[in-house]
Amino acid sequence: MLRLAWSTVKGRRGGFVAAFVAVLFGSAVITACGILLESSERSGVPVERYRAADVVVGAPQALRVADDVDPLFAERATLPAGRVGDVAAVPGVRAAIADVSVAVTVVTADAGPAVGHGWQSAVLGPFTLRAGRAPAGPDEVVLDADLARRAGVTAGGSVRLAVGSTPQTYRVTGVADLRGPSRRSAAYFTDDKARELTGRPDRVDTIGVLAAPGVSAGELARSVEAAVPGVVVYTGADRSDAEFLDVGSTRSFLSELSLAFGGSMVLVIMVVVGSTLALSVRQRLRELALLRAIGATPKQVLRMIAAETMVVGILGAVLGVLPGVGLSAVLLAAFTAAGAVPDDFRLTVGPLPVLAALVLCLVGARLGGWIAARRASRLRPVDALGEAALEPPKLGWVRLTVGVLLVPAGLAMAVVLPWSLPGEGSEESAAFSAFLLVIAVGLLGPRLLSGAVTVLGPVLNRGSGVSGFLAGRNAHANSRRLAAATTPLIMGITLAAAQLFSGTTATEAAQRQAADGLRADYVVTSTSAGVSPELAGLLRDVPGVETVTPVVRTRVMATFRNGDDLQIRQYAAQGVGADRLADTLDLAVRAGNLADLRGDTVALSRIAAGTLGATVGATVTMNLGDGTPVRPTVVAIYERGLGFGDVTLPHDLVLAHTTDRVDAAVLIAAAGTDVGVLRSAVRDLPTVRVDDRGSFAAARREAMAGESAVGLMLNAVLLGYLAIAVVNTLVMATAARSGEFALLQLVGATPKQVQAMMRAETRIIVVAAVLIGTAAAVPSLVGTSIALTRTLTPSIPPLVYLGIVAVAGLLGWAAVMTSTRVAMRPVSDSR
Repeated sequence: MLRLAWSTVKGRRGGFVAAFVAVLFGSAVITACGILLESSERSGVPVERYRAADVVVGAPQALRVADDVDPLFAERATLPAGRVGDVAAVPGVRAAIADVSVAVTVVTADAGPAVGHGWQSAVLGPFTLRAGRAPAGPDEVVLDADLARRAGVTAGGSVRLAVGSTPQTYRVTGVADLRGPSRRSAAYFTDDKARELTGRPDRVDTIGVLAAPGVSAGELARSVEAAVPGVVVYTGADRSDAEFLDVGSTRSFLSELSLAFGGSMVLVIMVVVGSTLALSVRQRLRELALLRAIGATPKQVLRMIAAETMVVGILGAVLGVLPGVGLSAVLLAAFTAAGAVPDDFRLTVGPLPVLAALVLCLVGARLGGWIAARRASRLRPVDALGEAALEPPKLGWVRLTVGVLLVPAGLAMAVVLPWSLPGEGSEESAAFSAFLLVIAVGLLGPRLLSGAVTVLGPVLNRGSGVSGFLAGRNAHANSRRLAAATTPLIMGITLAAAQLFSGTTATEAAQRQAADGLRADYVVTSTSAGVSPELAGLLRDVPGVETVTPVVRTRVMATFRNGDDLQIRQYAAQGVGADRLADTLDLAVRAGNLADLRGDTVALSRIAAGTLGATVGATVTMNLGDGTPVRPTVVAIYERGLGFGDVTLPHDLVLAHTTDRVDAAVLIAAAGTDVGVLRSAVRDLPTVRVDDRGSFAAARREAMAGESAVGLMLNAVLLGYLAIAVVNTLVMATAARSGEFALLQLVGATPKQVQAMMRAETRIIVVAAVLIGTAAAVPSLVGTSIALTRTLTPSIPPLVYLGIVAVAGLLGWAAVMTSTRVAMRPVSDSR
């Protein structure tokens, strides 16, 4: 059977090229997602500051979840300083060295940010003095060689460093070297000074452990785990996870992205491959009828098509692996450029993603081939020959019934459920409706295209004469063939519109909420890690200042029960001062009162409250940024969560559980104060900026636009695959009509008349696809707008929509007309 299949594939290359191309590019996409997933588990960045440590001990940096991925905390979880002595007492430990980190900015030169540590931890690098001596007093510091070079100082000089907004001049007592590359510059203070600068002298970030002679790292790690409860022990390459928090967040980001996007792509690839194979089988009905006529059984026909599918699937899947490796590198580079992945994060390419791509592609091809061949194999030879010459007038009742039922189901999920479902379920329902309507379009395609031809044909081809008439009759007579060829084009338009415009709707809503909710006259921000909390008190004393609201930002985890299942959601959160908050910030409160936001309380956005099932007066279970568990009482529910975060907590509660313990901004209501007065008040703080409300809103818009970059990249991959599928199927469907073109020319039609007919037919196909694809996307977008903003009007940039239409038209036109010229060439040559 395989030999027969291989012979068939070689003899009908044109009929199998489309399926091969669909599988090849599908394999590339799945391979890329698999490599990103494997990299999220096995890759990282090189260890730097803990290179000499045999073991690194840290606090748990993730929430333990049984039988699921442990979600990571957004902020650094720290250990009590007493844990250093506990670790030092473990047998096999030669030394246990505490390490703390504090964000530092060099303000005497354009040297950029650095991280401050205590000098005792320099041995973990190991950092060694190139010149000078170790720091001995609170106003002394050692800089690493690269930072000293950029700051333009040497041992014996002075440098001005800012922690938060507070600058101080330090004497540079030494310059140190780290063996090997370093991604972050370091400054070393005395140990007491470093702990003071963190604001938490009784806490340490990590503990570097040096092993006694003859004790291996693995043995020492087991001993520490057994002797010291409540800690996480890192060895080998995993030490970088303790050193760099962004490594863990990158792993989580890549894991979630590759699983979600890869799963969606598998579904899309299976639909495209199945549609392509269905078109291929339909074009071979005469051949299959002859096989049945000479005695082939339906089972033999199925086995033959299955073998052909396996041959094409294996070739496409195997050859798609190398492009997939390249695509994974391109995606990683794009994520790095967008700031979602560190520059030095490396890919891991192993056999598992390749095997997964092969299996999934073969399963998809096999399933698509079986569905496409099932009906054809059961047809009687006479019926098959009849269908090869003329399509059956009716769709099967099962296909028609399912397609018709999916339409109201999709509309209900798009428009009805978003009004009634609470929280994130409303947005998820709206998003899923687009897939239901795409499937409905695929099932009802022949009917929809036939109706579109009836309505659009006379309008689009008015004045086209015979060519327009022939195009309309061809489209009517071959609606099934056209539906199979046009489905990827409709799917591409629908998914492009749904994905892109749901993003623009969310972004525009967030920007509008941020602009409408900001009541402050001025906003104080920082060019360093943040604004020192004490700056709010200084600003309150400025004449004319009425209200000062410090704002600190983080991410929190909320846990809740959905039936018997424990659910976890991560939310952007802010901590604000509640005093006269309405003067500086309007969150559009729907219930409760933000003036009660003090102590152990919380305010939630409408979407978060709906997801958590919380009302005013209820308590919710949360973990703050560093993992600290809290059970605050809900005092308010507000609307503007997209613009300011879904969770609002008291300022001091959030600040105490962030890594750097600094504010993101300070909002000022001071209608009678000039900006010059405020800038004069902070003139001695070089990292502090005072902007008006408009400047701050513009910066927020730019930041929000940057956050959508990753979504645009993934959409580009999805739409790129669909574009390939569109060209693929249209070329395949058009190239198979060479006999029809030959017959037309034999009865007197000129090549120009045939091409004019195909131009008229292409106009119908493209316009019908745009209209149907748009109609399938609009309900989903309306539902998204309802879920996010409780309005019926999504944000659809006209130029972006016109771009989608233009690309669809260009792809359809180029594919059909180019393949028409190629298909007509043999006839023209024979003349």
